[in-house]
Amino acid sequence: MIVLAGGDLVLPDRVLSGASLVIDAGRVAAIEPRGRVDAGGATFVDVRGLWVVPGFIDVHVHGVDGVDTLDAGDPIADMAARLPQYGVTAFCPTTVACPPAALRAVLGAVAQARAARLPASARVLPAHLESNFINPEYRGAQPAECLRLPDPASAFAKAGTSREAGRHAPDGEFSGRDILDVIAAARPDVGIVTLAPELPGGLDLVRSLVRSGHRVSLGHSGASLDETMAAIDAGARHAAHLFNRMTPITHRSPGIAGAILVRDEVAAELISDGYHVHPAMSRVAIASKGTDRIMAVTDGTAGAGLPVGSEARLGGRRIRVTGTGAVLDEGTLAGSTLTMDRAFGTIVSVFGFSVVEAAIMCSTTPARELGLTGLGLIAEGAVADVVVLDRGFRVVRTLIDGRDVFSR
Repeated sequence: MIVLAGGDLVLPDRVLSGASLVIDAGRVAAIEPRGRVDAGGATFVDVRGLWVVPGFIDVHVHGVDGVDTLDAGDPIADMAARLPQYGVTAFCPTTVACPPAALRAVLGAVAQARAARLPASARVLPAHLESNFINPEYRGAQPAECLRLPDPASAFAKAGTSREAGRHAPDGEFSGRDILDVIAAARPDVGIVTLAPELPGGLDLVRSLVRSGHRVSLGHSGASLDETMAAIDAGARHAAHLFNRMTPITHRSPGIAGAILVRDEVAAELISDGYHVHPAMSRVAIASKGTDRIMAVTDGTAGAGLPVGSEARLGGRRIRVTGTGAVLDEGTLAGSTLTMDRAFGTIVSVFGFSVVEAAIMCSTTPARELGLTGLGLIAEGAVADVVVLDRGFRVVRTLIDGRDVFSR
């Protein structure tokens, strides 16, 4: 039994100041508002003056501390061991578009890490694929040579532009079907699949993936409002990094971002660093959809946690850490260097939301959207995945299943 004594507990609807959290057998056993606990034999941890929040769940993270999901070796286990220092207790390892062999390898590593439940490591959730089926005009740092069409009639086509299917040239290296076969062989370990619904065959792919139990995410897309609405009607329930690598929203042409904002069925990711999305637009998005439909994400790369000027990799391509993110050699923005503790702090200190609202976006909403029962909140009976933060929102301690996995 562990007692986190005298802290400010961030509950789903309020903050309990000077309260104590009693953890037993990996669960929250009791919440004591007055901080008094009579628990003989328990380990008491003084958390006075500190925030106690539910563990962060990052559904979109490519890497951290120099490790990328597509690295050789065992990158998923490495990431799982490194992320708790940033308050992450569960994460979806995220890939960029890649060949079938690379995708097969990373999904195998995800399966192994999920089965092994690595000690002193964050929970490994089913992967998030920023898939091969995105619009090349909105690919960002995604490798153009790995993009394919989902349309079976164009199975061996490279994706050119979403509007000009005739410009797709045959490529014998691998097909869209090859990628779908890898996904089919690893269904339990593929959670989120991001795609552009306007591609030829895109809506059929949405329906097929939804039927197979995957969570379809809309992103890297130039879809119109109507095309996005059709994808949502077909079962898409997720949006990758809202506003980034999408058509700009305007008052006469709201496009994909406008559809995501008005459809309550869709929960949207928001890169919460104040740079990828301006704080004013971040506030607009949160005000529009509510904290229960926004998931704070990092879109973090292997450059996260490294000093400015460092070099790392994103899917095998070199990236450089800048003061605002990570960039490819030619200067293209390539994900972020954000970590979830900084995202939490930005939501409070820059966006102007409460610690309760920040906890909902960093923990509760992603847990609910991924169906993670008992995770993402502090409540009696909940799983004891907990983070202790100082007043500067730096991680002091991380517990998973009530066990210390990181302590500063």
